[in-house]
Amino acid sequence: MLKIAIPMAGWGTRMRPHTWSKPKPLVSVAGKTTLEHLLEMFQTLPDARQAEYVFIVGPYLGEQQVPSFVRENYPAMKAYFIVQREMKGQSHALWLARDYLRGPMVMCFSDTLIETDFSFLANEPADGVAWVKRVPDPQRFGVAEVDEHGWVRRFIEKPQAVENNLVVVGCYYFRQAEALVEAIEEQMRRQLVFKGEYFLADAISLMIERGARIRTHEVDLWLDTGTVEATLETNRVLLSKQLAKPVGRLGGTVHIHSPSFVHPEAVVRDSVIGPYASIGAGCLVESSHVEDSILEAGCEVRGVHLKRSLLGRRVRVHGSGGATELSLNVGDDSVVVLS
Repeated sequence: MLKIAIPMAGWGTRMRPHTWSKPKPLVSVAGKTTLEHLLEMFQTLPDARQAEYVFIVGPYLGEQQVPSFVRENYPAMKAYFIVQREMKGQSHALWLARDYLRGPMVMCFSDTLIETDFSFLANEPADGVAWVKRVPDPQRFGVAEVDEHGWVRRFIEKPQAVENNLVVVGCYYFRQAEALVEAIEEQMRRQLVFKGEYFLADAISLMIERGARIRTHEVDLWLDTGTVEATLETNRVLLSKQLAKPVGRLGGTVHIHSPSFVHPEAVVRDSVIGPYASIGAGCLVESSHVEDSILEAGCEVRGVHLKRSLLGRRVRVHGSGGATELSLNVGDDSVVVLS
C-alpha cells in the first residue's frame, strides 16, 4: 500500500500575517488551497485512490484545522495525523510518523507544487527518486550530486559552486520507507544536525552510504508557496494553466481580463478584474480594480485598485475610489480603511 507523507508542521513565518490564523497549506492560490493543489498533484501516482496519507502537522493551528479540512473535503481518504510538537526538522517529522511508514512511500513538502507524471513509479527499480529542477543559480538551495551513471552520490545544501544546478525540489520516492526510517534513526544517533534540526538530505545520504541506489527525476515545473511573493507568482502560473474560468454574479460594468478566477459565489460590481486575479467564495468587489492578487473567501473590497496583493479571509478594504495602486498583505478578519 503506497504511503504519501506530507510534513507541514512549520510555523510558516515567511507567510505572516496569514499563518497567525491558519496553517500555510490552507492559504488559497488560484481558487484553491495549496493543500488541494498538492493532493491533485498525486493523482497520477500508481494506485492513487488506495494510497494512505500521513500528515505531520504542527501544534499551533495545524492540529485542529488540517484534520477537519481533510475530513470535510476528502471524506473517503484514509488519512493519519501526527503532531510534531518540537520543531526538530524534516527527518524528525518523519520519524514521529514511523509507525505508519511501511512499504513504498512518497514524501513531499506542503509548499512544493510540481508538474510531473508519477506513473513511472509502478515499475521503478531504484531504491529512491529525488525530483529535481535545473536552475540558473542553485546556491540558495540544496542540490543533488550524481555520478556518471546518474546515481546520486550525495546532497549538498547551499553549494558554493554553480556548475551543479540540479536543485532538489522537496519531493521524494522511497521503495521501502523502513530503510529511510532506519537511516533517520542512525542520523539521530550520530547527531547529524544543522542549526538544531535534522535535515532529510543527511538521512538519504546515510541510505546511500548503506548501498541504496537513489536517482534524480527532472520536473517540468516547480512552484512554491512558501512566501507571499512566491504565492503570488504561483497564482499567476496556475491561472495561466486553468481552462475553466468560473465567473460569479456580475452587476453594472464589469471587465474580467484572463487569466483570472472568480468563484461562482462571488459578487462583482462596476469593477475590473485581472489579469491574474483570484477572487474567492463570498467575496464582494465593488468599484475597484483587482489585478495580480489573491482575495481569499469572504473579502469585501470597495473603491480601491489592488495589485500584487494577498488578502486573507473576510478582509475588508474600503477606499475613496482613487486610481493609486495599492499592494497589501493583510491577514484574516482585518479591516483597512483608506481616506
